[in-house]
Amino acid sequence: MKLTKLAAISTLAISVAGLTACNSMSPNTGEASQAPAGNQTVSDPAAEQAVSEMNVVQVAQSNADFSILVEAIQAAGLADALSNPDANFTVFAPTNEAFAEALEITGMSKEELFANKPLLTKLLGYHALNGEAPVYEADVQPGNITTLSQDTLTVTEQGQLQDENGRMANILQTDIEANNGVVHVIDTVLLPK
Repeated sequence: MKLTKLAAISTLAISVAGLTACNSMSPNTGEASQAPAGNQTVSDPAAEQAVSEMNVVQVAQSNADFSILVEAIQAAGLADALSNPDANFTVFAPTNEAFAEALEITGMSKEELFANKPLLTKLLGYHALNGEAPVYEADVQPGNITTLSQDTLTVTEQGQLQDENGRMANILQTDIEANNGVVHVIDTVLLPK
């Protein structure tokens, strides 16, 4: 049971990294929502194919705007779990700017957060789901969902994510496909209680 839960949390963390990496590099597959003005997406068909062949961790690693997320995944030891080719991850990936804001709000340095592996693993697990299939934008319904960290995340009627502390995250880009899930880019690090 403990090993299964750890694997699930690890998977979540990797998924988050993948999602985060997709923010400015993700292709427009025709099904994905367009990023708001200011965010750039890859429109090269060759790049689209390459991204969809990557796992969620590789997607994150391919984008500099997700460097903090990638560092967090590596510090938590979740890269292998999130690279599982048989998984169906849904990752809510925060950008570097979102991580910087979260560190400021919590009063922690990046080094302090990364040194606290139980906290880091819980935080990363709060940004991922692993189910029978990845959750695409068209599948999302308002309500509560249980994340890999076994905490509750709420999808609002307006399509935002609300964490257990009442903080809201906007989804900047959706449906960035990876070979083991999907990444949705968010502008806020979600904080479980």
